[in-house]
Amino acid sequence: MRTQVGIVGAGPAGLVLSHLLHLQGIDSVVLETHTRDYIEQRVRAGVLEQGTVDLLIQSGVGTRLQREGLVHHGIELRFDRAGHRIDFAALTGKSITIYAQQEVIKDLVGVRLAAGAKIIFEAEVVGFQDIDKYPMIRFRQAGAMRELHCDFIAGCDGGHGICRDAIPSGAVRVHERVYPFGWLGILAQVPPASHELIYTYHERGFALLSMRSPEISRLYLQCDPKDDIARWPDDRIWNELRARMTTRDGWELKDGPVLQKGITPMRSFVVEPMQYKKLFLLGDAAHIVPPTGAKGLNLAVADVRVLAQALVNFYKFEDRDLLERYSEICLRRVWKVQRFSWWMTSMLHCFQNEDSYAQHLHLAELDYVTSSRAASTTLAENYVGLPFDHL
Repeated sequence: MRTQVGIVGAGPAGLVLSHLLHLQGIDSVVLETHTRDYIEQRVRAGVLEQGTVDLLIQSGVGTRLQREGLVHHGIELRFDRAGHRIDFAALTGKSITIYAQQEVIKDLVGVRLAAGAKIIFEAEVVGFQDIDKYPMIRFRQAGAMRELHCDFIAGCDGGHGICRDAIPSGAVRVHERVYPFGWLGILAQVPPASHELIYTYHERGFALLSMRSPEISRLYLQCDPKDDIARWPDDRIWNELRARMTTRDGWELKDGPVLQKGITPMRSFVVEPMQYKKLFLLGDAAHIVPPTGAKGLNLAVADVRVLAQALVNFYKFEDRDLLERYSEICLRRVWKVQRFSWWMTSMLHCFQNEDSYAQHLHLAELDYVTSSRAASTTLAENYVGLPFDHL
């Protein structure tokens, strides 16, 4: 097979890239390890920045998003048994939209296949050749080995994919931080107890109220990342959520059937640079952030913006400048997002062996963030998404 851009992975990064290239007349083939049903049903968080929403709508993939997405104009920070709202609309004029990642995937797959796109499912990529000159991707499908020849390779295969490992160890630096806690997350069949997200700091640990729809709630608890989910029956989860999220004004959290639950460890991760020869890393293949700042999908789409424009410049104007500066441009945003995600995580979570002094520092910072317009604006600007002033 022959194409212009070989894309490994049909996650948000790979599919958005394929779609944007198609709109500019650039051919691509997407190789995905799993089945179509798997990627469309795999539950993932879905807080979309204003810029991500605008891009999907402007590129023709936003019809269902506009109809079903839940637009939020702020979030609540809850501490010392009281809630404090950060008003995104007043502070930035922007908003966020709750729309699960698997729904984004469904929309993108539908649009791409309707346009005759080549998305090859159940294609296991096993290796690469000639990354520096004439790239070739070797993959196994239906028991047979196949080859995809291309001009460039876009590695969109996540944190455990093959693309990052294809870069020689001496050619990259890895920056990583592992947090001493995880999130126990549940999907529950109960209407959300708030119309906006609630981030809670409590001496027992962090808690988050989110949602997937007007009927489905998504809630999280800080826990030991090595804990056994079997030790967390539904009643214990609901009791712990209530203990951490209770307020002085009698706010009530109602429980309901738990549809899904699991424990996710938390870490930060950055690969530098994000390109090697004709291989470019995007999304989780290049960087991972803790979910506190709701940035994973959005940062992947930000990478796509840069690479898509770089490829357009190359194919239409024979201009390599943006391709050569891809990593430099992306990493500037990546590190700002890493900083924000680290800051939100550090402010809202309890760390091991914290004493009363540390607890009061958490409360003082939260008090400052919610009482200072300047501090609130800093949080709001980062949460709704930093501007794209590099293209």
